[in-house]
Amino acid sequence: MVLKSFKNTVYFILLALISCSAQEIKTDSYSNLGVAANRTEAYVDFLEGQRVGIVGNQTSVIFTSEEEHVHLVDTLLSRGVQVKRVFAPEHGFRGTADAGEVIKDGVDTKSGLPVISLYGDQKKPSPEHLKDIDIMVFDIQDVGARFYTYISTLHYIMEACAEQDIPVLILDRPNPNGHYIDGPVLEAEFKSFVGMHPVPVVHGLTIAEYAQMINGEQWLKNGIQCDLQLIEMRGYSTHLRYDLPIKPSPNLPNSKAVNLYPSLCFFEGTNVNAGRGTSLQFQVFGSPFLNPSIFEFEFTPQSMDGAKYPKHENSLCYGKNLTNESELNYLNLDWLLLAYQHTQDQASFFNDFFNKLAGTSSLQYQIQQGKTAAEIKASWQNEIDVYISKIQKYMVYDR
Repeated sequence: MVLKSFKNTVYFILLALISCSAQEIKTDSYSNLGVAANRTEAYVDFLEGQRVGIVGNQTSVIFTSEEEHVHLVDTLLSRGVQVKRVFAPEHGFRGTADAGEVIKDGVDTKSGLPVISLYGDQKKPSPEHLKDIDIMVFDIQDVGARFYTYISTLHYIMEACAEQDIPVLILDRPNPNGHYIDGPVLEAEFKSFVGMHPVPVVHGLTIAEYAQMINGEQWLKNGIQCDLQLIEMRGYSTHLRYDLPIKPSPNLPNSKAVNLYPSLCFFEGTNVNAGRGTSLQFQVFGSPFLNPSIFEFEFTPQSMDGAKYPKHENSLCYGKNLTNESELNYLNLDWLLLAYQHTQDQASFFNDFFNKLAGTSSLQYQIQQGKTAAEIKASWQNEIDVYISKIQKYMVYDR
């Protein structure tokens, strides 16, 4: 890891180069990238003769061509690997469940394997679930935001396996929002499943790098550490953007939604709908309470797959369509501030979920006090600088 030897000042210069304007960030084909799952020669032989658990979902695939792929589970079974069971995160193993929907244990109809839900009443595997597992493989596409719950699932997998002396093998995938770091650092009192660690909203790491940080910072219960093994990607660069070929969850249907998600997810903690119940999830926002003379775009959320009970269902919402906005390389607060300033009822704008998403009570207070986006961001900078310095030792790829 080249950056280990760099001084912090040099690294900050490198980070500035990484966070170039959105227009300068070039896009590469995801299939051109040597994702870890595709590097079967690096791990399949190692898994033979072991009883394997898989933490995966619809993104856990091996690409056979530009447009075709085979699920990791199917590939391992075809190679004679003894896969014992699958562990599924939020949205389920096939990725079709609504956000926040309780996922039940079951059986995967294609492979016949038992599927253990890690979203619902039990977010951490029990010793019973792990009693006949020799190694756990984690392969899920993340999007680089603290409140995207797959990194919380990663935490509990690592913790449960560490307690049972089971190694965890991470198959790494790119971070589509890995070209910047931004947002308030989570404060301990706001720890929840949508924010478990003291990191900014946009953390800048791949899932394997993040796993190393969980271990290195001793964030697992009682400071226990997991036997962590990584399969790296080939050719990954934060200078390149990767359009995800498979949507990582039902309400992130395309690269535009993935890019806007860290900024628009704050609306989940308000009375504003962020596009759930439409075909433009996390690409529009609106509410019946916003001023239609300011917010001229209209939409009506409807019940649909991935959004069974969308906010303001069947009600006309006034807002903005962001599909033509430039790609972001920063956390955009302007839309959140504008919505608060022009809602009919500021008293009901925020709900109890907002501070959990923000990881702090300061952001809501600053918005209510009329602070500008620049003033709010300035209040984060010292903690972000400390964070950037901290993560150097966990980085696997050159920046």
